[in-house]
Amino acid sequence: MIRIAIVDDHPMVRAGLRQFLAEQADFQIAGEAANGRDALDLVRRGELDVVLMDIAMPDHGGVDALAAIQARAPELPVLILSGFPEAHYATTLLRQGASGYLNKDCDPEDIVKAIRTVCRGRKYITASVAEQLAEGLGRGDDRPPHEHLSERELQVFLRLAAGETIGHLAERLSLSVKTVSTYRSRVMEKMQLASNSDLTYYALKNGLIQ
Repeated sequence: MIRIAIVDDHPMVRAGLRQFLAEQADFQIAGEAANGRDALDLVRRGELDVVLMDIAMPDHGGVDALAAIQARAPELPVLILSGFPEAHYATTLLRQGASGYLNKDCDPEDIVKAIRTVCRGRKYITASVAEQLAEGLGRGDDRPPHEHLSERELQVFLRLAAGETIGHLAERLSLSVKTVSTYRSRVMEKMQLASNSDLTYYALKNGLIQ
């Protein structure tokens, strides 16, 4: 049996996924969570083969959760199922450890295929994401600015863009204010932006936050 954790902040989405996945003879729903913090609790308990997770969630979202799960259980596949288009997040999250990325508009059978693929130790990459990756190789390092950020820098960028203060961000990430300020400076330099308002505008324009 493939033991699956469903992580999404919308109860109806979790219910729909639970009902559909339960129809597969080799699938077992081993746990559910509404945010990344609770997802990490499921991971700590063990007995999971794959985490199926949204990225845009309150109270510890998918980017933070992916990093935490990678640190805790690096061999556990995390399959991202998001409402954001693949073009905005897929390649970045795959580079940062996700085992696959699917848009919520995909065919349900694609989710089944993706789960079985990542549980065999392989990445699940759609044709459009493969094309993005190939284009990236072909044009060298001509990637959008946010794809040059490290895992922690991306976390800081998205939280600042969503309106969090440096103090609150430091507390949430268990870092010092000075450290978060340093990350902020790196983000600003890499993205050639000057203010938190610029970060928010960039994130909205590129569909990274809603």
